[in-house]
Amino acid sequence: MFSKFTHTASKSLKIIIVGCGKVGHTLTEQLSKEGNNITVIEKNPTVVGDVDAQFDIITIHGNGASYSTLQEAGVEDCDLFIAVTGSDELNLLCCTIAKQFSKCAAIARVRTPDYSKEVGYLRDKLGLAMIINPELESAREMARILYLPTALQVSTFAHGQAEMIKFKIPEGNTLDNMTIANLGKHITHNILICGVERAGEVFIPSGAFTLKADDVVYFASKREEARKFLKNIGMFTKQVRNAMIVGGGLSAYYLANELLHTGIDVHILESSFERCNELSMLLPQAVVINSDATSQEGLLGAGIKDMEAFVPLTGIDEENILLTLFAKKVSKAKVITKVNRIHFTDVISDLDLGSVVYPKLITSEAIIAYARALRASRSSEIETLYHIFDSRAEAIEFKIKESSPVVGKELKDLPLKKDLLIAFINRKGKIIIPSGSDMIEVGDSVMIVTTHTGLNEIRDILKK
Repeated sequence: MFSKFTHTASKSLKIIIVGCGKVGHTLTEQLSKEGNNITVIEKNPTVVGDVDAQFDIITIHGNGASYSTLQEAGVEDCDLFIAVTGSDELNLLCCTIAKQFSKCAAIARVRTPDYSKEVGYLRDKLGLAMIINPELESAREMARILYLPTALQVSTFAHGQAEMIKFKIPEGNTLDNMTIANLGKHITHNILICGVERAGEVFIPSGAFTLKADDVVYFASKREEARKFLKNIGMFTKQVRNAMIVGGGLSAYYLANELLHTGIDVHILESSFERCNELSMLLPQAVVINSDATSQEGLLGAGIKDMEAFVPLTGIDEENILLTLFAKKVSKAKVITKVNRIHFTDVISDLDLGSVVYPKLITSEAIIAYARALRASRSSEIETLYHIFDSRAEAIEFKIKESSPVVGKELKDLPLKKDLLIAFINRKGKIIIPSGSDMIEVGDSVMIVTTHTGLNEIRDILKK
């Protein structure tokens, strides 16, 4: 699913990754493809052997909290240290030890709710570059989708002031057979179509591009304009009133908490009686049902037919997929499917699973954005990065810190690479959907959408 990355002249990073489970494996794959020098530390000898055979990296069988192991990995001249073991405490300890012997930037995965409430304190006191929580971040993405159920995906930029929305054009919709130029003339010029997928092919469209029914479309806009646009083209824009969540793990807790705070009724189905008691105390506003939700009778008895949203969050991808398909058969609920494994996207995209969320990719995107920022020059840095269209394109938000070849020139005069567009400019909190006469200024944030993967800095948008 990963495209070949094009590299810039910026230096490669020396990166140490402690823990090579699903997240560690994803990071190893993506960061090594971007030309970085990767060392993986892992306790499980079988995993070490598998990773060593798959990638051109250094692997060390050992404990990432041991100084001698970190010495062997070369921590003294490490640029970026990432701890993603299954233990929050071990991740924080590994980063703390690494920081004692190195000037590296350190990132820890921390998932426990108690720690998540203290992220700012922990990050500052331990001197970490980032603390990331895959379950919390994926819950926030799911919540954004349920606030706007027409969307297949909602990504935020400019500190929440701008959004990029993914949706599918239905049969008979007003956009069918409309050019993007006519959309701007007759419907709205306050949004920008950034990318279109049709029959498996991805397009970064020009104004002459004609939209068709069944196209999967990404558009960028100010947050308040997204709903207006979707309403104007006849799409449902009201948030769901209730949601059924299957499974009572961390993802379920975080999602339920997000939804309850916005007034959405939440029903949680969990098979463990002990966990049901815990959730009832943690989430007193939720309806927690002790039931085997993998049975059709359990789902029907819990009222799935009356739900406006259905989110299976078991730890097994196959169960989540089957539960989604059953929900679509017996209800009209908006469905979101959480998938942990990321190597079957071609198969998954052929199934009608509604919105699909990959927690591992959400984690890796945040870390890759940080790694690219470390590689870049001082003129710009990456603030936000999303892979779209199964990683065949990227949406990247750059902060313009210093003057560069893109600054002070009208956009129509910039020699932009093919298959690349500037989606918006954020200038002091004002979101600008740009025309050819607009210019990029120092201090702006600029969002780029392109099929050229691996851009590190804003000057990379220009032809060589």
